[in-house]
Parts: sequence; C-alpha cells; structure tokens
Amino acid sequence: MEKKKILVIGSSNTDMTVKTKALPLPGETVLGGEFVMGPGGKGANQAVAARRLGGDVSFICKVGRDVFGDNARRQYEGEGLDISGVLFSDKPSGVALITVDDAAENCIVVASGANGDITVEDIEKSRPAIEAADILLLQLEIPIPAVLKAAQIAHAAGAYVVLNPAPMAALPEQVWENISLVTPNETELSIFSGRQVGDEAGASEAVKALQAKGVKDVIVTMGSKGSLICEGEGRDFVQARRVKAIDTTGAGDTYSGALCVALSEGKSLKEAAEFATAASALSVQKMGAQNSMPYRSELQPD
Repeated sequence: MEKKKILVIGSSNTDMTVKTKALPLPGETVLGGEFVMGPGGKGANQAVAARRLGGDVSFICKVGRDVFGDNARRQYEGEGLDISGVLFSDKPSGVALITVDDAAENCIVVASGANGDITVEDIEKSRPAIEAADILLLQLEIPIPAVLKAAQIAHAAGAYVVLNPAPMAALPEQVWENISLVTPNETELSIFSGRQVGDEAGASEAVKALQAKGVKDVIVTMGSKGSLICEGEGRDFVQARRVKAIDTTGAGDTYSGALCVALSEGKSLKEAAEFATAASALSVQKMGAQNSMPYRSELQPD
C-alpha cells in the first residue's frame, strides 16, 4: 500500500541544551554538566520524527540567512525530508535555550526569530504543497493566522489536518472546524474546553466541548498515565510505557510525528496512538530533541 503524504508546517530552531542537577531559581547561577547543541523547533522535530519512522514527509518552515539556518537545512536534507518549500527571512533563525535537570524535567526559553515571520501570504504561496498533502501536521510555534490559513487550505482540499496545540496559545473559534484531530494535554484541553480536567472521566467530558466546535477526533495526552483516544463518540485508553526517563525534551514531538506516520499507513487511531507511545518512550531515554528521536528499526515490529 502506498503511504499517504505528510506535510509538516512549523518552526525550526537550534536547541542549546545544558544538563544540570537542578533547574536554577530566579537570580541563581547553576554550574551545569553536559552541553548538547542540535536542531530543534516543534515543527522540525515532528517532521524529523515522522521521517525517521518511515513517513513520506515534506517540511515547510522559515529560517534566517545565517549559519543556524544553513545548518538546519543541511540537517533536514540529510534526514531525507523534502524541504523544497522552505522559506527565508531577514530575521535571525530561531534558537531555544534548554536546561534539563536530573529528574528529566526541563526549562525552555525560545527566541522565535524567523519562525515569527511566517505570514498568511507565505502560506498562500505554499498552497500547491498543502493541497498535495494527505495529512497536514501543525503546531503553535508560528503565527496563529498562518496556522489557520494552512488548516483552511488543507481541509478544503480533503486532507486530514492534525493540530498539536503547543505551546499553548489563544485560537480563533473558526480553526476548530478545519481540524480533523487535535492532541492537547490536560492543561490545554481544560483551557480550550473551558472545563476542569482532573482525570480520565473529566477529560472525556471536556473533549465533548471540543467536538462540539467541529473537531471529530481528539487524543488527550496525559503524561505518565497514557493517552485518552476519542474518536467520535468512542473512547479508549492507551497506557504509557514504563521507562527510565533521561530527558523528556521532544517526547511530545516524537509522539506527534509517529502518530501521523501510523495514520499515513492506514492504522486506526488507537493503533496510531500505541505506535506513538512506543516511539516517545524510546525518545525520553536519550538526551536532546531530534538527537533522541528513534528510527523505525529501533521499534519492535508492529
């Protein structure tokens, strides 16, 4: 069976990560340990994750004409991504400063740079690539008007539109009717639905409020507990895998990329969530974002 085409539109950053015993308090200097620099950004992370796991993936982002942008594009080409739609900005390429402690918790500061320069006009110029996609994967590290426009174009063309609503941002109501699948965590679901989410039952009720806005499918990621799968009226749960986490940076992006790969191969929503859970469990056992993302060969046969 021919795989469906996945298009990711989103951010491209260079991640600079320091491992420390504890995250610094305001005004505190902490002497860190291991330093890792590598490509990141939620859009790029999800595109790389999907490609490594076997997806047919194109990636559209916006980078500066600088060393960070040059290195990022070389990295994406090396991963086998189609980056023919990459855009250029006069602003610097995006960077992220990340601190990770011994408990694998992280603190991240992002300078968006060129990522914040993606316009509705850029998306309109990218219309042919968007209309050619079977699955469109979006996040919220680029301007919301660009996200909305991309979703509208893809939805009108019949694509399955997936939104990972992170980092949290206010969204116009019209976005929901153009989304096929949204993957909020408990906090994001609570804000978007206007309902408290404290457990699986609360999450299930809150999902109904999102579905009433026009979204058919919802996966609520609930951290170490697992994922609540909501397909129409149906409800199911996929348990998280028990592993020793070293760095959780990029785990959610691995999940999103893996989810789209499984869907592109014709798997059900629950099967896709199980595949994504396995992939993200592997990613937290290594340092870094893209550096930690697994290849298809590392997963057990599915």
